[in-house]
Amino acid sequence: MTKTISGEIIGIEAIPIEVEVGILSGLHTFNIVGLADKSINEAKERISLAIKSIGAKPPLQFSKKIIVNLAPADLKKEGSHYDLAITLAFLKASGQIKGDIEDKIFIGELSLKGQIRKVKGAICYVLMAKKYGIKEIFIPKENEHEVSFIKGIKIFPISTLRELIDYLSGVRELKPLETKEFSPEWPEEKFYSYIKGLDFLKRVLQIVSSGGHHLLLFGSPGTGKSLLAQSIVDLLPPLNFDELIEVITIHSIYGSKINFTRPFRSPHHSASEVSILGGGQKVKAGEITLAHNGVLFLDEFPEFSRKVLEGLREPLENGYIVISRAKEKINFPAKFILIAAMNPCPCGWFGDPEKDCRCTLSEVRKYQKKISGPILDRFDIFVNVPRIETEKILNERKEIENIGKIREKILKTREIQLERQGKLNRDLTFKELEKFIKIGKEEKEFLINVGERLKISPRGIHKILKVARTIADFEEKEKIEIQHLQEALWYRESQVFENQV
Repeated sequence: MTKTISGEIIGIEAIPIEVEVGILSGLHTFNIVGLADKSINEAKERISLAIKSIGAKPPLQFSKKIIVNLAPADLKKEGSHYDLAITLAFLKASGQIKGDIEDKIFIGELSLKGQIRKVKGAICYVLMAKKYGIKEIFIPKENEHEVSFIKGIKIFPISTLRELIDYLSGVRELKPLETKEFSPEWPEEKFYSYIKGLDFLKRVLQIVSSGGHHLLLFGSPGTGKSLLAQSIVDLLPPLNFDELIEVITIHSIYGSKINFTRPFRSPHHSASEVSILGGGQKVKAGEITLAHNGVLFLDEFPEFSRKVLEGLREPLENGYIVISRAKEKINFPAKFILIAAMNPCPCGWFGDPEKDCRCTLSEVRKYQKKISGPILDRFDIFVNVPRIETEKILNERKEIENIGKIREKILKTREIQLERQGKLNRDLTFKELEKFIKIGKEEKEFLINVGERLKISPRGIHKILKVARTIADFEEKEKIEIQHLQEALWYRESQVFENQV
């Protein structure tokens, strides 16, 4: 019997799977046991032709009983990435190759000609190998770009089965992947410079980017809500190393295009609860996890299903979502900036100074009440986006704003927060608020009076304090002043839809 190692991804982490192959006397059979799914059982044909393509004797030509066991046997296995490990274990068990394969990890799908194809989640297996102290891992060459920053382990990108067998047999030399030095870089500016006539909203975007606050944009169609949401990505600082690894891991597993920048996810309002929050029969991450360390933009916010909107409450508060099933419970990270955009009514023109609304009062109320109080309470900043005058849209800017200076200021503001409390102001718990956010007697009296007069909830008071702290940090003020509380309160209280109806 021969064994080697592969892996299985659960959530966003991989665990080692032992691949054992035994060959017994008897009538020919080729069985894969250990709760293998259809894609693994189909590997028998792929493996046989791939082995035949390199001139070796495939399993289907053996007049013996061949058993492949994937351990632990009580865990369901999925995916074609087991092809490579099963192939090598068989070739070793049948005496067709030499070399040690027991203390190595093999990940890859085989083509019928013996080429090794790209797999999902390659970075997870590399991190798994590093975690469990396994010195060498072999992955498809097409996956090498996503693991190029990981140090402390020998990673061998390979293209063909022949290339790997020659290396294991000592015929060929393979060099491990040369790791790159991580160097965070700002993304290319795409949207921010196109914002015209909305200067006060540029400050809002800067505050949101500095503290990671959640933002609700409210206004008539075509006023620039989507452009404002997209502009956030131009202002957010580059990913640090830990954030980068998390982002690459998530997007590698779930088949998205891998970028080294903060993700911006914008699902359509018809998207299902599972596609946005995660879940399914085989539990997978949703859009909120794909937006981790980046931005989730929900346009036409009231049009999303109520289950989706209410399901956002936990991740907005905790930064993760727990998907529970009868046999498993998986924790997916979901720490993102939520930017939502909505019209004031079904036709979109309620309250517009220039166009008449066609909706009845009851239709307007019904539309706005699609967003429940608990969800509204989880936003930090609410902004009514006004209509821009045509002249301002068409006029060329006399001065081009220096986005580099704005980015430096946002980065500086984040550094102040991380140095003081180890996290962004948005993520402070109630207990941490008392420790890190101090206000003077005059400011406290102001907040008490305003809170009682406007009937602001305890969570709302905490949101105002967090935003005020970010504004003070943005202005490099050690103490929160009344003007900071007033600005944070203005951002908060412009959301009272009932007053507009």
